[in-house]
Amino acid sequence: MTRVLAIANQKGGVGKTTTAVNLAASLVHLGKRVLLVDLDPQANATMGAGVDKSKVDATVYSLLIGQAPIADVVVKSENGGFDLLPANRDLAGAEVELVEADARESRLKTALGEISGNYDFVILDCPPALNLLTLNGLVAADAVMIPMQCEYYALEGLSDLVNTLRRVKQNLNRRIEIEGLLRTMFDPRSTLAQQVSDQLVKHFTSKLYHTVIPRNVRLAEAPSYGRPILAYDKTSKGAQAYLQLAEELLARHNPVDAAQPV
Repeated sequence: MTRVLAIANQKGGVGKTTTAVNLAASLVHLGKRVLLVDLDPQANATMGAGVDKSKVDATVYSLLIGQAPIADVVVKSENGGFDLLPANRDLAGAEVELVEADARESRLKTALGEISGNYDFVILDCPPALNLLTLNGLVAADAVMIPMQCEYYALEGLSDLVNTLRRVKQNLNRRIEIEGLLRTMFDPRSTLAQQVSDQLVKHFTSKLYHTVIPRNVRLAEAPSYGRPILAYDKTSKGAQAYLQLAEELLARHNPVDAAQPV
């Protein structure tokens, strides 16, 4: 059964796209069929997957406004091994064009329903805002992974997102849940980072991933080459961390599924 996982946090710069691209590639490495959906008009996930956003024939924008069926939008990330619904700047226009549209919050959910049996995981890279694009992601998702830096404003932002998810669950998507909280760009030398991490462990023990994504130069370099970290430097700490995250994700849902690298 396909699991749709939204990567969301209204705060920018916390590693959402890095997590979406590298988790997708890591799940493929472990033998899973994965579709990555780029819901951000900046299209960083598209570029990070090695797809030129200026050369795609159809995008998530085409899908949401009904110009193209999902089969015509899907492209292959050769560097990541996963399928991709790409984005470009046109996607910003969907915000305006969907305002008066029927079923505007569930356009993505409806489209994904047409291919639900083709993938083990669908990963949604949501923009850093609680807008209509993010709302489409939350309505389509089974669960939400929340990347967050261990810094001063992190807990306050988390509270806002949890409140939004509660409203979505009450009104639009009763099945949605918090998949987990992921500590990203973690620097163990920072006293503040350690303190915030301790608070997360204290208050969100059952929802906090054991895996911690470190600050890593190779991880930061990989998107400029259009490659997930596994295809750029599989021996780096960043690559090993995202593989560990993928393994932890699989173990949470099926402990007997000993996914093996392909």
